[in-house]
Amino acid sequence: MTRPSLVLGIDPGTAVTGFGVVAFDGRAATLVECGVLRTTAHDALSVRLTEIHDGVRDLIARHRPDTISVEDIFYARNVRTTVVLGHARGVILLAGQQAGLTIREYPPAEIKKAITGRGAATKEQVQFMVTKLLRLKHAPEPADAADGVAAALCACLSIQLPRLPEVRRPDMTTTKRAPRR
Repeated sequence: MTRPSLVLGIDPGTAVTGFGVVAFDGRAATLVECGVLRTTAHDALSVRLTEIHDGVRDLIARHRPDTISVEDIFYARNVRTTVVLGHARGVILLAGQQAGLTIREYPPAEIKKAITGRGAATKEQVQFMVTKLLRLKHAPEPADAADGVAAALCACLSIQLPRLPEVRRPDMTTTKRAPRR
């Protein structure tokens, strides 16, 4: 029997980065570890990014996952927030690439839909479903940790289910209908 796939899921943030490590044997997923990496708000951005990068590298070294699943950028109303989040994602992706991991990126709505069936699910709904899917006694806390676990589970589900090819629909604007009699 081969060892289960290990997926490191990451919910990026510059203040709090949530993570979850999930083992997946092709049928069932098991939570290995989850938590958060915290940085200090008054530190320079470069210091915070180094802490995130080092924290992710430590997680990779400790668990040796096959895949890293990272939540994609959501577009905040504040452009600066989006840009800073992009920096955090960048150092996370760098750590995964340096370790030679398969990297998967999913938009937040796709992760929520994979876990709850609804792309606009609340953090509480994601926590509830993560608890049910992994048969846990209580939800991972804080919510950022549950979001990291959800990112890992999303990758597990996409590994299990092959994507269907896109079907092109005919352009309905050029189709002429026969006149009614």
